[in-house]
Amino acid sequence: MNIKYLKFGLPIIISFSLLGFLWASSFPVGENAIKDISDAIVKMDAKKLAEYFGSTVDLEMNQLNENYSKSQAEIILRDFFKNNPVTSFTINHQGDSDDGSKFFIGTYKTNTKSYRVYGLLKKETDKLVIRQLQFDSE
Repeated sequence: MNIKYLKFGLPIIISFSLLGFLWASSFPVGENAIKDISDAIVKMDAKKLAEYFGSTVDLEMNQLNENYSKSQAEIILRDFFKNNPVTSFTINHQGDSDDGSKFFIGTYKTNTKSYRVYGLLKKETDKLVIRQLQFDSE
């Protein structure tokens, strides 16, 4: 192997690697997380939704308003979905704040009720997690 090519090739490889990393990191992680969360709600998949919970989550729905462990919140949501099957779910608004947290506001409809859904996601280590989830009857 010719040293001349190695000498010039290494900076080029590093430059392209950095460009690739910057390009990939420019994708809005929060929007992907919110889309995945929305899909889990539409599918009434409490297990998939719980993948986005932190170790604890503030959960508010019906008569509940507590901070629950990830596994407790999953069970409560599974029960909620079973008793309130979704007919449609729409994200009406989403945004972010200066501290890197994201939020969404949506509408969860059943055959008999409509719920305003609010979710707050905060960055925890290297990913966004749901810290607060509310289903308020309208």
